[in-house]
Amino acid sequence: MMRRFVTVLLALAAVAGLAATDISGSWNGMLDVGGQKIRVVFHINATETGLTATMDSPDQGAFGLPVARTEFKDPKLELVMDVPSITYSGELREGMIVGTFKQAGMEFPLNLQREALEKPVYIRPQEPKEPFGYRIEEVLFSNPKAGIELAGTLTLPQGEGVFPVVVLISGSGPQNRDEELMGHKPFWVIADHLTRNGIAVLRYDDRGVDGSGGETSTGTTYDFATDALAAVNYLKSRPEFSFIGLVGHSEGGIIAPIVASQSDEVDFIVMLAGIGIRGDKLLQAQGELIAQASGMEKEEVNRIMEVNAGAFRLALQAQDLASFETELRAYLKEKMDDGTIEIPEGITYDELFRMQMDSVANPWMYEFIRLDPAQWLKKVTCPVLALNGSKDLQVPAKQNFPAIGEALEEAGNKDYTLREYPGLNHLFQECETGHPDEYARIEQTFAPVVLDEMTAWIKARTIQK
Repeated sequence: MMRRFVTVLLALAAVAGLAATDISGSWNGMLDVGGQKIRVVFHINATETGLTATMDSPDQGAFGLPVARTEFKDPKLELVMDVPSITYSGELREGMIVGTFKQAGMEFPLNLQREALEKPVYIRPQEPKEPFGYRIEEVLFSNPKAGIELAGTLTLPQGEGVFPVVVLISGSGPQNRDEELMGHKPFWVIADHLTRNGIAVLRYDDRGVDGSGGETSTGTTYDFATDALAAVNYLKSRPEFSFIGLVGHSEGGIIAPIVASQSDEVDFIVMLAGIGIRGDKLLQAQGELIAQASGMEKEEVNRIMEVNAGAFRLALQAQDLASFETELRAYLKEKMDDGTIEIPEGITYDELFRMQMDSVANPWMYEFIRLDPAQWLKKVTCPVLALNGSKDLQVPAKQNFPAIGEALEEAGNKDYTLREYPGLNHLFQECETGHPDEYARIEQTFAPVVLDEMTAWIKARTIQK
């Protein structure tokens, strides 16, 4: 679990209502979410029946997202999004719209202007710079099961010969081939380090992101596993590669065992903050740790955990997504009506209800809640390296490592290593608290000690053989 927790903007919705003042055109703003700067662009168009709009979040690779409802009564503008439940309320003042962005009971100031804004500049000393000293190839490969093409970058060591190669598999949520997040490009950093050390790397855009086809929003973990398998099959078709490995981060850390259990072509896997416990248990542990780190009162944390546990039980018991939606609707209404779920200031009953439904009753979440990594790890007999940070609040090692080890033992796996690094967070950054709001503020993208160990472990099982 990574991007699905920390990403605030997934889509934004839109606009109806003409006024005497012409507000059509592009409006640009900058959200500050826990230190992460996110550009937002609303494209508002006047039609015969009212206003229509789309939204871009260029720093997240999202463009042309439809906006559902707009009300503009000079000088007040309101943008309302249905899925997920997001509102923007602003007031036109001297050519600028001064307003507030709201989601999940949280509020962020967001002022809009006509002039385009530059992409935020972060200090990221580890980001690779030329000369690279290796070959870079842009590639396309097909996932015939999904009927889509995926775009990626292949980095190869200099010279002729046959090289070991790894596929990098991103964490949850739509991400590009660099797993770009909060100004960091961890997959670019990993690929650079491995390739400089004689290991080729394929990293690719998630389906529906940048150069890759398909749709992210309707995909599940199992769907994304078919994309990773397609990458393996593509590499197998090329003569310059020998050993093929998978390096998965967060959700990618469970996708890797799923693929390895289904394909004899996978020679080893590396789980970076990989998941070992069932999805509902992971989400509960993650939610509790982050709530505590945010300073939430124990009573409030317990109340939220109880509500979540009830929703997760319904997902586990449901026969399908449709029946889960029906049961969840009744459950959430009951909890909101009796006050167990409190309605935060600034959002309505209906808005909160839609937000709760949208966050849980979707294909990805339904399947993830039910996903038990053990059923796949028990089939993995190739070498496994599982790494995690002691301050990871999203996939805590304390709960996940024992489950990973137990499953691999049951598989009869003779070559696996579990390593916990003190002081590292979910992104493998040296940190203070591990809270996601630190990610953007930390200059380090990926701890060098982890890069070195991962490289040495892979070389010991490939190049030196």
